Amino acid sequence: MMGLFKRKGVRRGEAVLGELEYRVMETLWARGESNVHAVSEALDRPLAYTTVMTTLDRLFKKGLLSRRKQERAYVYWPRFSRDEWQRRKAGEWVSGFLSGPSSSGEALVSYLVEAVGQHDEALLGELERKIRAKREELASGKKLNERGTS
Repeated sequence: MMGLFKRKGVRRGEAVLGELEYRVMETLWARGESNVHAVSEALDRPLAYTTVMTTLDRLFKKGLLSRRKQERAYVYWPRFSRDEWQRRKAGEWVSGFLSGPSSSGEALVSYLVEAVGQHDEALLGELERKIRAKREELASGKKLNERGTS
């Protein structure tokens, strides 16, 4: 799932994570509230304190972390769970893809069905159930709108 996070560049103001930023987020998702020192110790390679501090500050400015002052240092924690963040990034990716030419949307749907079918048949069934439920929800909404405007 890291592919959703690790992309170069920024598009339409969305928060894009580099490799170190992603590892810091993983650390905070696993540990919860942490200061710079605790995050530094938890990372799998030695980094300068100031590098970790700058990375945490950057993630805070991107809106991914919250922080509060505790004595002379900040304590940071994620604003979103890993699952919430993955859903959000997946939604941004799909929306961006669908906002392109209609052939992009067709390619996305085709690839999604093919990829899910190759990896997980049960998930393909779940995809089908969600599509049916969404169609029923949309049909119910249309019926309510038709009655309300008549």
